[in-house]
Amino acid sequence: MTSTDAEEPPQGRARRLARAAVYAVVTALVLFGVGFLVRSRWDPLIALDDAVIDALTSVTRAHPAFLDALIFWQEASQPFLLHVLGTLLCLWVWLGRGMRTRAWWAFATLMVSWAVGLGAKYVFQRARPVVEDPVSEAPGYSFPSGHALNSAAWTTTVVILLWPVVRSRAAPGLMVGLGVVFVVLTALDRNFLGVHYPSDVTVGVLTGVGLVLASYAGYTGWNPRRHRPAPDPDLDAVGASEPAAPEER
Repeated sequence: MTSTDAEEPPQGRARRLARAAVYAVVTALVLFGVGFLVRSRWDPLIALDDAVIDALTSVTRAHPAFLDALIFWQEASQPFLLHVLGTLLCLWVWLGRGMRTRAWWAFATLMVSWAVGLGAKYVFQRARPVVEDPVSEAPGYSFPSGHALNSAAWTTTVVILLWPVVRSRAAPGLMVGLGVVFVVLTALDRNFLGVHYPSDVTVGVLTGVGLVLASYAGYTGWNPRRHRPAPDPDLDAVGASEPAAPEER
């Protein structure tokens, strides 16, 4: 238990958990709302998805070098590889920076988001896009996109995890910018390869980000004197060569 938790009054904890619940509910509404439209085969959504996939795969089919780049990105952005790297970053933050609760939060968030993405596929059981002349194939169900969900969850988690560690003023903005580019490229990759519909990747990204925001809202403390979210429990452990706070050891 951190000092923030120890000093947090019941009202503060209730507000903190309420914020987390709001993020979680909004995320669930997006996931299950679009999932319901997918399961019921709502004509406007299905028609749009099919039209976009036909247009994008025709571009990919006409450019073999572009296809090779897409295949490379598909392999490089596999959820398993992202979570291995994420786990190593969590270990570094824990062992190298002394921010143990922050590292545990990040690791648990990554694992939960991965599990939610896998479970959602079996709930909705949407078939992959059917393309007359496919440029790529992928196993399993289509909705939501696992690559999109996990890339969004991984990027958001890593940015939050490393935020108090970076020293340069430009570093936070650079992390966010690179993260957005990574997520967008991963989402487009799934569409241009014709292995996911646009709705799959859109909901995947929103779900991944929403899960992390819900988790972080529940993780951060509450400062009753200022009536706003306090710095997270590990920020006091970060400083110019300062040791970790006693409660983090």
